[in-house]
Amino acid sequence: MPSDLFFWLIVLWSIFLITTVGIGGFFMFRKFLKRLPKEDGKSILDWQDYYIEKTRHLWSEEDKALLDELVEPVPELFRDIAKGTIAGKIGEMALNEKADKMTQELIIKGYIAATPKRDHKFLVKKLKEKEIDIDQYKPYFKESV
Repeated sequence: MPSDLFFWLIVLWSIFLITTVGIGGFFMFRKFLKRLPKEDGKSILDWQDYYIEKTRHLWSEEDKALLDELVEPVPELFRDIAKGTIAGKIGEMALNEKADKMTQELIIKGYIAATPKRDHKFLVKKLKEKEIDIDQYKPYFKESV
């Protein structure tokens, strides 16, 4: 009896270890792929850092607070990464539009462009809480609203 219990304990522990190593490996591989240079010689993360650095002076404290509010549903472990990705997309849009400051519209459009459709429900809920009209942003939602 005790040897059977020990055997099953070892089997369950092995399954747990294989699963956690697999999940960790998946996320490490994704990060590795984002670091690979593209045709232009820069990686996705290089471009993200470039856009953030070029638009750093455009962000006010209110704009940063809005971005922080929008990334609240992301688990704390991944929040900084998500915020960097979204800020990079917002920065790219700001440079493309030659903006002289960040606007609420630019931040929301960048958030929509940088996040998957499943996250848009939270954005709609948050915009309604803040009494912001979502009708002007509907074309950017890609059929998610």
